[in-house]
Amino acid sequence: MDKELGNILIIDDDEDVLFAAKMLLKKHAKNVIIEKNPKKIPFLMNNDTYDVILLDMNFSKDITSGKEGFYWLEQILERDPKAVVILITAFGDVEMAVRALKEGATDFVLKPWQNEKLLATLNTAVKLKKSYKEVDQLKSAKKQLEEEINQPFKEIIGESKAIKDVFKVIEKVAQTDANVLILGENGTGKELISRAIHMQSLRRDNVFVGVDMGAITETLFESELFGHKRGAFTDAKEDRTGRFEVANKGTLFLDEIGNLSMPLQSKLLTVIQNRQVTKIGANKAANIDIRLICATNMPIYDMVEDNAFRQDLLYRINTVEIRLPALRERLEDIPLLAEHFVKTYSSKYRKSGKKIGAAALKKLQKYHWPGNIRELQHAIERAVIMSDETSLTPDDFFFLNYKPEGQSADQTDIFNLDEVEKNVIKKAIDRHEGNISKAAKELGLTRASLYRRLEKHGL
Repeated sequence: MDKELGNILIIDDDEDVLFAAKMLLKKHAKNVIIEKNPKKIPFLMNNDTYDVILLDMNFSKDITSGKEGFYWLEQILERDPKAVVILITAFGDVEMAVRALKEGATDFVLKPWQNEKLLATLNTAVKLKKSYKEVDQLKSAKKQLEEEINQPFKEIIGESKAIKDVFKVIEKVAQTDANVLILGENGTGKELISRAIHMQSLRRDNVFVGVDMGAITETLFESELFGHKRGAFTDAKEDRTGRFEVANKGTLFLDEIGNLSMPLQSKLLTVIQNRQVTKIGANKAANIDIRLICATNMPIYDMVEDNAFRQDLLYRINTVEIRLPALRERLEDIPLLAEHFVKTYSSKYRKSGKKIGAAALKKLQKYHWPGNIRELQHAIERAVIMSDETSLTPDDFFFLNYKPEGQSADQTDIFNLDEVEKNVIKKAIDRHEGNISKAAKELGLTRASLYRRLEKHGL
């Protein structure tokens, strides 16, 4: 059994029984504790945990009735309702042992016992104890999962108005099956938002499947998304289920959808319209039931005007549109994000107690963050790794590419037209808290024209 019996506690007033049991079990258990006096049971249970407790039914004060055994069984189970207790009883006490089983004992062994039978009984009891632990772990995991489900936006950190507006949209759209299009720069957390929508939806108990459309080649597009039958083409050595079918009853997230070519857009549109997929090499279409969420960092409305993206596909995928603010549009969230990442990487790299100082936070809030939250995350990870001090300082972020003094957006003596245009657009976006329609109206531009300029200036 190779010490499979774990920790065993034996309580019996007969020293010969205790000695014999310990000699037998010490080869098979990690630890064998023996005790003559049952009054020490509370002390023993407070100071250690046991996989199995062997309890005599009768002690010196009450030789045959078993009352003491019942009393101490009750005391044990009161302290640990999942304690595995095996009663030690004489042949004549079998009826009493059966009664004890009804009152919570796990099993009983008869005096004098057969060694093999005792070991078998203990082995079964230990497996039962392990099953109790596994059930507790599953319950704990289930409770944690439910708490995460019931705690909206747990992983989305921020208290700014810009991010709270996103939360409001998620709350409204999540309980529906409406298709969602998430717009935002690289590093703003589009996949995180998509998962938040899924976790708040009626499909949360089913699968979430994410696909990076930018990473799928033209030749593998249909096989990856729709699947194929064995022998459909040279390398098709077995049947493959496509992502659409895998996501059936759940949520399908298509990231970087703006990277698709026009022919692939047409194929995708057909599947979305018909809610059916046909594997390569198959004759029969399969029905699909999915919640579709798409995302892109590209100016998709400009692409429609330039005939680079199908307008009918855009209408299909953006029943509800969510625009994620860039980090520079929610600078007040940087302290919360920074503290979260410092805690995460301090734990990962075993640098407990590390914090970020006020001066460092101030420096981070002055940076323009072209890479958004992802850049902030990587910057803090690097700082945590390289810093030897308890508190991160501005010097720990020396590698950030700050604009030279005198080149700020508020400077009025700039005559480069591109810079002037960039600064004016940024001010309009900031003034309207990221609302593209309002900013475009104030600037005298269409939404599409403003998106083109945002792309041009990397805003």
